[in-house]
Amino acid sequence: QVQLVESGGGLVQPGGSLRLSCAASGTIFSICDINWYRQAPGKERELVAAITTDGSTNYADSVKGRFTISRDNAKNTAYLQMNSLTPEDTAVYYCNIKDLWRSSWGQGTQVTVSS
Repeated sequence: QVQLVESGGGLVQPGGSLRLSCAASGTIFSICDINWYRQAPGKERELVAAITTDGSTNYADSVKGRFTISRDNAKNTAYLQMNSLTPEDTAVYYCNIKDLWRSSWGQGTQVTVSS
């Protein structure tokens, strides 16, 4: 069974930064692809960033240049560094990890960008 624990969300002013963490257990982390999704009120879930086992990354156009996804296999942890935040980034952010057998989700962490 895979467990994912997200942390790092909170309230931040426009232009500020947050770093989200996703700590994984119950899988072989080094063979997992990792995604960060978000869902804002009244909107559909959106893929924000992805990183493969080889470290290749992809980003949604809305966050490109502002967000950075990374991974530390030694710590079984993925990160999402978010800079230059705007109110449109307000959402619940979810970590998603895919191994050979299943796709697993964290419980989500709230990010609120407001002045």
